[in-house]
Amino acid sequence: MCLGVPGQVVEITTDVLGMNMGKVSFGGIVKEVCLAYTSNVQVGEYVIVHVGFAISTIDEEEAGKVFELLREMGDLEELDVSQPEA
Repeated sequence: MCLGVPGQVVEITTDVLGMNMGKVSFGGIVKEVCLAYTSNVQVGEYVIVHVGFAISTIDEEEAGKVFELLREMGDLEELDVSQPEA
């Protein structure tokens, strides 16, 4: 099953190619995400992330509901993988 996971944008940067990138927090686990499809997103807002790409924005209340449901289902373990420092 393909799954999009909600997360909060905590930092926005531009990479060397000019692409919008960001750090997104998934309940305290922070991952680097491409923000090219959500170019108007601001720090503090929530996005749905699928395979490293933010594919849409979502409001905070809905993000909380989805995140809690995923936690209950046990579908968040894959996020708890260490990543090399950028």
